[in-house]
Amino acid sequence: MTTTTLPDLTPSTLSDADETLRLIAAYRRMPRAERLRIARRASPSLRTALARVEYEMAIHRSPGSMAAILTEGREMQAAHLALIDKLFQRIARGESIKALITMPPRHGKSRRAARWAPLWYLARNPNHRIMIASYGADLAEEHSRWIRDAIQAYGPQIGLALHSGSKAAGRFDLADPVTGDRWEGGLVAAGVGGGLTGKGAHLAIVDDPIKDAADAESPTMRRRLWEWWTSVLNTRLEPGGSILVIQTRWHEHDLAGHLLEGEDADEWIKLDLPAICDSDDDPLGRPIGAALWPARFGTRTLEKFRRAVGERVWWSLYMQKPRPMEGGVWQWPWITDHRIGPVGFQGVDLSRIVVAVDHAGGSSDVNDETGIIAAGRTTDGHLYVVTDRSGRMGADTWGQEACLLALEVDADAIVVEANFGGDMAKQIVSQAWGKLAEKGETKGRLMPAVIEVHAKQGKRLRAEPIAQLYAQGLVHHVGEHPRLEGQLVTWIPGMDSPDRMDACVHALTELADPAAVPSSSGTYTDQRLAGRR
Repeated sequence: MTTTTLPDLTPSTLSDADETLRLIAAYRRMPRAERLRIARRASPSLRTALARVEYEMAIHRSPGSMAAILTEGREMQAAHLALIDKLFQRIARGESIKALITMPPRHGKSRRAARWAPLWYLARNPNHRIMIASYGADLAEEHSRWIRDAIQAYGPQIGLALHSGSKAAGRFDLADPVTGDRWEGGLVAAGVGGGLTGKGAHLAIVDDPIKDAADAESPTMRRRLWEWWTSVLNTRLEPGGSILVIQTRWHEHDLAGHLLEGEDADEWIKLDLPAICDSDDDPLGRPIGAALWPARFGTRTLEKFRRAVGERVWWSLYMQKPRPMEGGVWQWPWITDHRIGPVGFQGVDLSRIVVAVDHAGGSSDVNDETGIIAAGRTTDGHLYVVTDRSGRMGADTWGQEACLLALEVDADAIVVEANFGGDMAKQIVSQAWGKLAEKGETKGRLMPAVIEVHAKQGKRLRAEPIAQLYAQGLVHHVGEHPRLEGQLVTWIPGMDSPDRMDACVHALTELADPAAVPSSSGTYTDQRLAGRR
């Protein structure tokens, strides 16, 4: 590490004010360990000045740091709240971002993201304006009132003051703490569905846009929320501004659901924090089964919540994976009662693995996704849905995605539906594998057999045998596949079947027949099936 060279820190060498200012400026740029070393060597008077610098640096470091300093350590801190801090630090540095934060109730999300963080942001950017919106004007104004009162209480410490002519709870302007002159910055609060007239915002925060389960289940309320989002809030954002949505999930088609499925979904930073970790790519790096805030809500406490609220509320509000009501063929217990976690799956020895593709282009306009599902079976007839890699993608993309997944799971076959496009589906897979081979990504492995499915039977005749396997406890989902599972339990015969569900049915149909083997399996030289049969 490079060490900053400083003059001898004695009163005689620091008698000049300019020299002291130069030292303090250099001190601010030092890493913490070096600052401690300098402080120990400093004279008493300089040490006092450096302590003040440390205080100011802590105030400006992050929302959580500011909260700790101003409350003398009483404000609760946690690793998941520090992730929220990092988003606001990026925005304060001038980044234009769109972030979606989904967390369970009572985990401090609103207090940090809709109170301390906006206060900290205004202290860093007093000429910027913030908008805060919640499901009702009362809640939004409660956040705004808290921030206003905090400015009145801590203003001298954070360098903020309210303008004398604009101190309303739901709308206030900032002023120069010394002269009282009005600054450009301030805050306005409103309920979802209400107007946001006046000046635009550099930062828009939408906190808890849905009030309760009744509003979440109402198609009318969900439509009104989306219309307000598109026609009101988005029109008030300044060029280069940022948007943060903080919510607990209520419904698969709530605001977060719309954003995750929208055309700009890839532009959103997604901070998804379930109460109990159920994914290997957890933002906090938690192991599977770990609680989000163990110091406050341990796994035993969360299990009590789960029993109290029921499975559907648990998976929505606490796990951020809302589940739709059941339809007519699949039932939730058939999936949930036989689910297996990634750790338990490590001990499963699969005899076959396939990747099934149901590409977009069916007869229905709603079939705008390509279903790509990986599944496997064991010698005792149990089936495992391993991976859902579905999404909106064209022919130039889905072939590659299917081949990459086949490589990832070591599949012996790729099942494709040939009803729409004829031989094109098989050709797309072959071309995609060839391109991967040219890049060396196949590592010399032969292409899996391509099995074409000609779906002559109706949707119900194809789906019901697979549903019965679920009912018998023979199908296990490895981890959570929320969108696939939602499609399964809401599908009613007569409806257009979604592509994820169709791909899943194709994969499990192929695997359910123990006599079904890839026609070209005997030509494999890479021993892919060795030990599997």
